[in-house]
Amino acid sequence: MTISYSEFIKEAHLEGFEDSEKYRAWEPKIKKYREKLVNSIPEEFKITLPTDVAELQEKGFNGVDFLYKSGVLSSKEIEITDMSASDLLGQMASSELSAEEVFKAFAHRACVAHQLTNCAAEIFYDEGLERARSLDKYLKEKGTTIGPLHGLPISLKEQMNYAKKTTHGGYVSQLTNVPEKHGITTQVLENLGAVFYVRTNQPQSLMHLDSNNNVTGATRNPYHLGLSPGGSSSGEGAIVTLGGSSIGVGTDIGGSIRGPAAFSGCHGLRPTSKRVSTSGGVSSGMGQESVLAVAGPLARTIDEIDLFMKNYLNAGKPWELDGSLVPMKWRDVPVPEPQKLTVGIMCDDGLVKPSPPIVRALKFASEKLKAAGVNVVDFKPIKTDVASDTVLKMYNCDGNEKQRQLLSASGEPLTELTKYILSQGDGSKPYSVQQNRVLNFIRDGLRTEYTEAMVKQKVDIILCPTYNNVAPRPEKIFNWSYTSLFNALDFPSLSLQTGLFQDPSIDTWDDGHKNYVFRNDLEKLECALYNPVLFKGAPIALQVATRRYFDEELVAASKLLVKLFGTK
Repeated sequence: MTISYSEFIKEAHLEGFEDSEKYRAWEPKIKKYREKLVNSIPEEFKITLPTDVAELQEKGFNGVDFLYKSGVLSSKEIEITDMSASDLLGQMASSELSAEEVFKAFAHRACVAHQLTNCAAEIFYDEGLERARSLDKYLKEKGTTIGPLHGLPISLKEQMNYAKKTTHGGYVSQLTNVPEKHGITTQVLENLGAVFYVRTNQPQSLMHLDSNNNVTGATRNPYHLGLSPGGSSSGEGAIVTLGGSSIGVGTDIGGSIRGPAAFSGCHGLRPTSKRVSTSGGVSSGMGQESVLAVAGPLARTIDEIDLFMKNYLNAGKPWELDGSLVPMKWRDVPVPEPQKLTVGIMCDDGLVKPSPPIVRALKFASEKLKAAGVNVVDFKPIKTDVASDTVLKMYNCDGNEKQRQLLSASGEPLTELTKYILSQGDGSKPYSVQQNRVLNFIRDGLRTEYTEAMVKQKVDIILCPTYNNVAPRPEKIFNWSYTSLFNALDFPSLSLQTGLFQDPSIDTWDDGHKNYVFRNDLEKLECALYNPVLFKGAPIALQVATRRYFDEELVAASKLLVKLFGTK
């Protein structure tokens, strides 16, 4: 007997949201916004796809292959946009490359990425070009760079405040929201010399591991256009994987950096809270401190994640602008020797078992680590049912009041996954201060238990799935227990690519699956979604995590892991 996602929906939780008459008044604003986005692509950057997008999605078209093989970018543009961030910064500082030349190459590639995946919410080429030229002028006149990120093309999740630009966060009602100044992370990066030119897509409500909204629609997966790139930093996963920016910035409250990185084909770090500022942006979580949102980088290499964090913290000193941050610089931590590293592998979180490609990746990773001399041990999940129940209640402990305000202001239609998330936890039931404190007490107890378990087993990092499957089909992802666990614990965690891709010929359920007794309805629903032929070519990523404020050790260990996996 199959189970439908609709069985998880509590209709009483959705009253007072949708209003078709009210929504009609917003439709002209949506149309205008979309037209502006289409017209923001320079004429010379427009491409012709092999066939219409719907057919490409059906065929599982590989956008990464197209980008490299179609000739839409010159060999020089490919060379520039495939350089590491450190090489780009070095060559711009020495004037071997100009910031303008680098910007034009990345902007072109970003526009191609958008036409393939619908990853952008806004493109502002002329402003980016002006900024790059001003940086070149500064270097020529002063003989020095403006900062350590001088000229580096960086993409931003759209919900982060950007001065004088519409910042809607995927909510139709926020199409009239134009901040007076940058959010703090945007400002810090600009101070360091970054070049901005694209802001990227996210899902309605900012609470899906998917990408669809009523403003710009859904983003597509770079490796398989018929799959989702994940969410809520949806466009960041897509644009970074396709090389449309050197480094991207996303946010994460339940997996919103790690999901898009894992599904799209890049790496993504969820730092410990209070290191990277989330101040200044659109979301439903203002003032909520039970499960904190964080901001962090997505990149094609772990080295670039390290570079971002080091410069953002050590040179940017964001705590001088955001008083809520911990004034903690990024420490230089060497890559550990394999023999001195202990990795605890959590193959199954006890809630939803992983699909065949994830099982294959876990086995692959274990074999590579053991062969290199890494001490590999089993790490048993601890009260993951309690963690999942607690974090879902934390998300909605205001009774969905802020989501209701943001969504009902326009009366916009709710997507399937918005209905799903609004029904999670206790949905529309508001928690009292005392009830919320009980959740916080449970959360803190879990943090202690996981910390004690890691210390007792001398586990340096936990390796586990990011999600029980590879990139999902659009609007078909309901479990986030593997990522939200570390949001509840506030453990730094990072999605990294194994270099493997889903293969329908080998990634099939084993014989034991026929008689498998599902542990809960969510597991039954998620497992039913896995049909090997539907996920061909999807990247297979895993997740690593460690104790709070050991972010540097996590990134250093990740450098070793990707080296052993044969990636970077």
